[in-house]
Amino acid sequence: MKRTDYCGRIDRRFLDQTVTLMGWVHRRRDHGGVIFIDLRDREGLVQIVCDPDRAETFAIAETLRNEFCVAVTGHVRPRPEGTVNTNLVSGEIEVLAHGIEILNTSLTPPFQLDDENLSETVRLEHRVLDLRRLPMQKNLMLRYRTAMAARRYLDAHGFIDIETPMLYKSTPEGAREFLVPSRIHHGQFYALPQSPQLFKQMLMMAGFDRYYQIVKCFRDEDLRADRQPEFTQIDIETSFLGELEIRELMEGLVHAMFKDALDVDLPSPFPVMTYAEAMARYGSDKPDLRVALELTELTDVMKTVDFKVFRAAADLPNGRVAALRLPGGATLSRKEIDDYTAFVKIYGAGGLAYIKVNDAAKASEEGLQSPIVKFLPEPVLREILVRTGAQGGDLVFFGADREKVVNGALGALRAKVGHERGLAQPGWKPLWVVDFPMFEYDDERKSWAARHHPFTAPKDGHEDRFSTDPGNAIAKAYDVVLNGWEMGGGSVRIHRPELQQKVFAALGISPADQQKKFGFLLNALQFGAPPHGGIAFGLDRIVTMMCGADSIRDVIAFPKTQRGQDLLIDAPTPVTEEQLRDLHIRVRPSDSVKVA
Repeated sequence: MKRTDYCGRIDRRFLDQTVTLMGWVHRRRDHGGVIFIDLRDREGLVQIVCDPDRAETFAIAETLRNEFCVAVTGHVRPRPEGTVNTNLVSGEIEVLAHGIEILNTSLTPPFQLDDENLSETVRLEHRVLDLRRLPMQKNLMLRYRTAMAARRYLDAHGFIDIETPMLYKSTPEGAREFLVPSRIHHGQFYALPQSPQLFKQMLMMAGFDRYYQIVKCFRDEDLRADRQPEFTQIDIETSFLGELEIRELMEGLVHAMFKDALDVDLPSPFPVMTYAEAMARYGSDKPDLRVALELTELTDVMKTVDFKVFRAAADLPNGRVAALRLPGGATLSRKEIDDYTAFVKIYGAGGLAYIKVNDAAKASEEGLQSPIVKFLPEPVLREILVRTGAQGGDLVFFGADREKVVNGALGALRAKVGHERGLAQPGWKPLWVVDFPMFEYDDERKSWAARHHPFTAPKDGHEDRFSTDPGNAIAKAYDVVLNGWEMGGGSVRIHRPELQQKVFAALGISPADQQKKFGFLLNALQFGAPPHGGIAFGLDRIVTMMCGADSIRDVIAFPKTQRGQDLLIDAPTPVTEEQLRDLHIRVRPSDSVKVA
């Protein structure tokens, strides 16, 4: 039997034709002697009608159960009046079965495929069946369309797809790596790449001009809803273009993906905001612009107060005191405020001060309700009301700590209350965030680290700050943000070896270590390396946003859990002593690590 088309594509065009369809029994219904079968494939459902007048076909239909794999040949006819299903492409027709062939039977599935209340553990243990569910089929088809849209756009703009190695060299300055032991080279290891960053830069030095790759990358990090140990990037690099030209070209790519995959026209052009402005106004370098709430700066005001919590933070060299006005927030109960206090503690905040504004005309305990009002003089309270624009019935939250803690806590709180209190607009709100710091101070290592990566070029004139004021050196770096998610990040790269050596030196990497770890890059830069730059987009995150899914696991065919496990194939697993001997490895025994 040769399949005519997919089940989900059979519509009025096929009326009065004989078709052959193949797929899975989604549901079987016996209606008083007539059997109806919803036949499913990756494109959707079609209704099959089995009439008792065709005894052989009807007998087979009686034996069918959910998830049997079958082939059906039949006549396409209109559905009876009143039975049309406008939610299906095939909703105006049905197929009268002339013959049914059972291609394979099925055990009773461990869950109904249209059950919407499945635990993620059950879904991942039975991932093959989970992937048959219509939502997952739609998600992965959308992922495919998004990737194809990217390929078409990049191909049309002169980019070529080039593969880079999966077995890389360990460079432990970045995130924790997955190591791969070498059997041939005793005691030596490869690392799985966190990104193809240096390879794509060297492709520019090799003269390929415009490169892209949809590629797997690996990071051995603690996992969250938007993180996986292996993830997929749309990795891009180009030569002879400046920062604005790269951003314009990449903005076109984002437009193309959303238009082709979702038929959505994103705003054009994307607004642009500096990193400093984003942190000051939203406490985040990936602000969700659907939420109109903003932070209000109060550090200067609190340098004059006696209230120790605010004064101590204001006097810190890297301290900040900021406020977040919540319109209508005076109706919050004490329990709701306590819940928000617990939430900000996740981000390192010691607590969450607040003032309920009962009467904005009275900047005192008479008009303001809070345990902290009595500690703040009236002129300061009045200034808080003026700066925040608070009105009667509003509530003002406060953050006072190191700037990093305040930004993280109030930035996350801003997004949370905005969505929970109905203060978020619908739609898509993209944004370019630019002018990131070159470096950030690592409190644990007591040294400077690269904010993006150490191959990012500084703004013109900012290299002089490396030795005297590294915290204020600005990079030619840019992120594209959508609805509070970072879609992609990139930068103009360093293309002169002497500047690359200066950056390494600012990060405390000695000349000997520079050669040991990055000698191949420094050597390549000496042979006429062109100006170049690029970006990498997180394909998993983009499709997650498009689907409105809660986790990137819903757009990856075979994901890992938050503990990094694959429940379908039961990985990772122990290995044999023989395998370990071949790799010159001995595993230290412990309660949690055992060798098979």
